[in-house]
Amino acid sequence: MSIDPRIMRTWLQMQWMPSADLDKTASDNIFSAEDGSPTALFQTLLNQLIQSQPSAAGAEATGAASIQDQLAALSAANWAPIAAQSTTLRQDSTNYDALIDEASYKYGVDRSLIASVIHNESSFNSNAVSSSGAKGLMQLMDGTARGLGVTDSFDPVQNIDGGTRYLSYLLRKYEGNEAAALAAYNAGPGRIDRLGIRNDEDVVERLQELPSETRNYIQKVLTTRGLYSL
Repeated sequence: MSIDPRIMRTWLQMQWMPSADLDKTASDNIFSAEDGSPTALFQTLLNQLIQSQPSAAGAEATGAASIQDQLAALSAANWAPIAAQSTTLRQDSTNYDALIDEASYKYGVDRSLIASVIHNESSFNSNAVSSSGAKGLMQLMDGTARGLGVTDSFDPVQNIDGGTRYLSYLLRKYEGNEAAALAAYNAGPGRIDRLGIRNDEDVVERLQELPSETRNYIQKVLTTRGLYSL
């Protein structure tokens, strides 16, 4: 499992902020116990993060590489609690593996991120419709779908292609900062731009100004992404 250390840094910061009021249910958060206390895995990662902070100019890249090596070395068993509770969704995701792989290659978006967005947007239900009118696997609004050339949001081929194309656009807009791109995917780029958010560090700093739904969304997508990286 390979996790971008920059994203893990942002994520750990978000997890450690008790005032953020993020959803910490056992099914969504493998780093917090049911009583809200940090698990051994979370504490280990936090300690690694603290120890990796640069002590001089130019140390950032070295520290980041070290974190990534350590994270990659963690056993896949660390993800067992969340994976065990998501067996059905993982099975459902296989129905769309080919489409996800194709979109990933076409738009240069990591397939695990695409799958995790679908997981959290629609639970792999191609006929899903939200209360706000978002439709399909990646929950495209009608206006967004039209702009992406999607004529039928319930068609998995069009929806995954359009949704990934939109996600790719957001990742480019925010220069590869995934938390910022996910915030924009959920809340809309206009709202994120008005808050002055340009990168993942801005997301952490302005976290309380984001809707609770968006805070939860970022956390969930980054957490469940591990299911599709195994």
